[in-house]
This record gives sequence, structure tokens and C-alpha cells, in this order.
Amino acid sequence: MPDYLFLMHDDATEDEDWAPYLQMLQRAGKLQGGSAIGSGLCVRKAGRPPPITGHLAGFIRVEAGSLAEAQTLLTGNPVFENGGTVEIRELPKTG
Repeated sequence: MPDYLFLMHDDATEDEDWAPYLQMLQRAGKLQGGSAIGSGLCVRKAGRPPPITGHLAGFIRVEAGSLAEAQTLLTGNPVFENGGTVEIRELPKTG
């Protein structure tokens, strides 16, 4: 079963309690990890690197059978529920 990343943008209207949402994902066996995202930098071996993507605030990794199923797991996500943006990205299995 594929894993997906929820990339939370910092555009939600309110900051809510994450515990109930994360507990729900954990009880459903879907939570694979996650974290807030702090400051950092972009680097490259040659040339000028771009600036960091400043609007990303955190990520959650979930297991889901499809992109559509992953989207259903946004119910209760504090960023999504408060009008913010969440990118869903598949993590393809390699190897």
C-alpha cells in the first residue's frame, strides 16, 4: 500500500489542537509519522540555490490505498478544516 505526504501550508485561519486528529489516524493504522517544519536552507553543488519554500509548516505521512483514500484522511486535519492548504503527494515505492 502506498504512503502519501500531507504537506501543510501556513495559510490556515486558526491554529487548532492536533492531538485528536493524530490520534484518529493512529487508531486507524494510517499514521506513519510527521512533524512541524522549521527554517532551513536550499543548497546545490553549483549555481545559486533558490530560497526555501517558506509557506510549508509541517508534514504528515500516511498509508492509504489510493490518492482518493488519502484525501478522505484530511477530515479533521486542523489546517484543512480551518481553510488552509494541504498538498497530498504520493511517495512511490522504489527498488
